[in-house]
Amino acid sequence: MLAERARWNCARPMRAVGNVPARPMRQVLEGGDGEEDDMKAHRIYALVVRYMYLYRRSLPRMMEIFYWPFLDLVIWGFITVYLMKFQGQIPGVVTFFLGALILWDILFRAQQGVTISFLEEIWARNLMNLFASPLKPSEFLAATMVMSVLKVMAVSVVMVVCAGLFYSYNIFVIGMWLVPFVLNLVMTGWIIGVLTTALIMRFGQEAEVLAWSMVFMFQPISCVFYPMDVLPGWLQAIAWMNPAAHVFEGMRAVLNASPETIAHLGWSTGLNLLFLGVVIAAFRWTFEFCRERGLLVRIGE
Repeated sequence: MLAERARWNCARPMRAVGNVPARPMRQVLEGGDGEEDDMKAHRIYALVVRYMYLYRRSLPRMMEIFYWPFLDLVIWGFITVYLMKFQGQIPGVVTFFLGALILWDILFRAQQGVTISFLEEIWARNLMNLFASPLKPSEFLAATMVMSVLKVMAVSVVMVVCAGLFYSYNIFVIGMWLVPFVLNLVMTGWIIGVLTTALIMRFGQEAEVLAWSMVFMFQPISCVFYPMDVLPGWLQAIAWMNPAAHVFEGMRAVLNASPETIAHLGWSTGLNLLFLGVVIAAFRWTFEFCRERGLLVRIGE
């Protein structure tokens, strides 16, 4: 009797609300929505608006955008000012520290924009509601990537303005090379963010610490504050496969008027496109794996 009732409940449609069409419970459980597979811009927009509303009256979230980047800039800025007093003993490239800090924060905020958006759904216990709707995993990722771009824009404005006011530092001396390199840093942040989100989805709350620590696992091989040739030979081979390392190497090449700039830009772009496709495929596989085994319900509780 119970088995018959369960089959009937899965087959019957859910009650329609307003103009929203009813969907069978089986489609919700199995992830189908009866619609075409095309991504819908209005669903991505709705999710972005939801995340934007979270920042309106939340001081901790606003501190993430304004206070912590400013604090990093102040600390590293005074270190740079101190080192510049020893220009005779230390090469003038110490002035690159401020620029490297700004660019590293761009990568960090791009990663946070993807991962923290997913954690917001876990903390609000809204994950099951989200994926029981017609929203597709690809639309969710697109919305989190839009949020990361908005965060990067806000943080970049704060840090560039403060660097100019406090230290008379102008990151735009790099010229038009800044645009493609920054875009590559954002893509690298997406790669780390999507990978982190997939791991949290698979392993649950015990993996949430990766949202803040994962990006720093890549920092030693990203060559943010030092050139790649200072690394041991075996570590250089690993760093060569890191798109962020080519971005920072390319930036140093621009400042030194080196012809290696285009090569590093090409490597960074190619690796980013390759790894982004891989992690998106891994995210979709992890989502299906977790949905089939009921893990989405567990981490959403």
